[in-house]
This record gives sequence, structure tokens and C-alpha cells, in this order.
Amino acid sequence: MSRSTIARVLRLLSLLQTRRFWAGSELADRLGISERTLRRDIDQLRELGYHVTAERGYDGGYSLEAGGNLPPLLLDDDELVVLAVGLRAVAARAAEHTTETSLSALAKLEQLLPARLRRRVSALQSHTMPAVSESSSSATPEMIARLALSSRDGERVRFGYTDATGTRTACSVEPHCLISTEQGWYLVAWDPHGESWGAFQINRIDSFVATGTRFGPHELDVQRATEIANAAAARFARGHVGLLRLHASVEELYAQVGAWAQDARAESETTTLLPISADHLPDLVFGIAWMPDDYEFEIVEPPELAAFARSLGARLLRAGSSTQR
Repeated sequence: MSRSTIARVLRLLSLLQTRRFWAGSELADRLGISERTLRRDIDQLRELGYHVTAERGYDGGYSLEAGGNLPPLLLDDDELVVLAVGLRAVAARAAEHTTETSLSALAKLEQLLPARLRRRVSALQSHTMPAVSESSSSATPEMIARLALSSRDGERVRFGYTDATGTRTACSVEPHCLISTEQGWYLVAWDPHGESWGAFQINRIDSFVATGTRFGPHELDVQRATEIANAAAARFARGHVGLLRLHASVEELYAQVGAWAQDARAESETTTLLPISADHLPDLVFGIAWMPDDYEFEIVEPPELAAFARSLGARLLRAGSSTQR
């Protein structure tokens, strides 16, 4: 091969490692070559031992399958196992300043790791990673790796999910990104059925299936994704829940408070039901204080929250009256 061909084939290999699947026309455009030249370059990679599979048809393309070598690093099996275990450990612990890099590296490595080495990684990991306390929300590294791959590749996933009340539901979502919160890892994903964003605590996901169905990218910046994950984590961690009726449309509420109104639902065209949560009952009342002055609201439930609000309101009136004497 000429020097230019070698450089192009290495560029092709690099692109194949960044996604699970590339459409043939898109890959050729990125490389600035014809699809005929692309097919020749794919054959060159196969001759070098890379497992590149082709999908025929209008939406056909190429994918780099597990089992291939990992250039430019020339690592033996033992070194690959140690590297995979280390990356899983870093990702699972969400080490500050290294989270995004470790997820990217882990996703690339997991994509090509042969099954025989994957078993060794899991066995070694179970004997080398420190035990996690019961209060920790650390997710399993295997699940983090699989969700990172699906998020990167734009692949719809299905899984079972157990929420804070212990209710288990079947979910089919389009994963966007993984966010690390104080309560653990969360998957931020688009629900195509409800047409809304949601966040799922990863260590409460089970029966995971990557469907192979691809979807187009959704617009969501990092700040917004982080808000969605943190709002979900806050709701999950709190033990007291109340329900308010606001005299405003659900669209108005979303515009005012964003992700923190994620659980709000329209009761009518002019009223919205908004769940609120806190660690302690008095904190529910204090949380109500940030409601915009323009919105009238009532406490729907629980009765003890309404009683506490009446009691506190009477005390505040007495306190205010005493300063005017």
C-alpha cells in the first residue's frame, strides 16, 4: 500500500472504532473517497485481521465487530484484561475530572473485547474492586459500559426499571448520556412514547436489551441533561411527597422551573398537578416558598402537610403582627 492509502485505512479504522455502525455513504463522505474505494479499504482491514461486517441494502453500512486487534496499542491478553478492569473501576466510581474520558475509553474497549477476555475481566473485577457499602448507589461497571455504548451509537434500548416506590415497569427509551450525581449514575434518555426526557438510576435497571434499532440524535445540552438527572436523584432520595394544584398551565410551569417540574401533569387547561418531595415534612412547606408569586395553589395531599402549613401560617401571622405593635 502507498503511504496515502495507509493513512486513509488507518483513518477508516479510527472512524469504525468511534461508532458501532456507519452508513457506507456517510463513511465514504467523511474520508473523501468513492464507495468503491471504501470497499477496497474495508477489504484491506479484513486482510489485516479486523472483523468488519457489511450490511447490504439502501441503509447498508459497516461495523467493526468484537474480536479484532486494538491498534495502535499492541497489548497482550493479560494487559487488555487489566486495562478493562481499571477503566470499569474508574467509571463505576465516577472519579472527578476523568468520568467522560473513562466512559469514552471504556466504550471503545468494550466494543472490541472478545468474549473469552470479557469473562476474565468479570472474574478479576469481582475479586479486585472494593466492596460497595449498602448506602452507596454505585452502578455495575458492566451496565455502565453497555449504556455508554448505546448512548454513543444512538441505539434504542429496553429494560426493566424499579422506581422509588418499588414499582417495576418495562421501559423502551432512546439513551442520550450518562450523568454522575451524588446519589449515583443516571441514564438520561428520551421516551418516544411519552415524548419526554427522563432519568433512570442505573443500579435499578435490569433485563437490559440493546435492540439494534437506531434513532436520530436529540438536542439536549449538558447543563439541561445534568438538571434532569439531579432532579430525578433529588426526588428519589427523599422520603416525603406532597401534591400541589397550581393555577397555571403545565407549559407555563415548565418555562418557569424547567426540569424540576418534570413530574408535573396537566389537570386542565389552567391547572397543573405538581408532586413535591423532601427529606422531612417541614421541608415540604419550605420548598413551597419558591413558588412564583403569580401562581395561586392548593395543597392536595397529604392531609398532614396541609395541617402543618396551616399551623405554620398562623405562627407566621402572629409573628408578623407582633412586630407592628
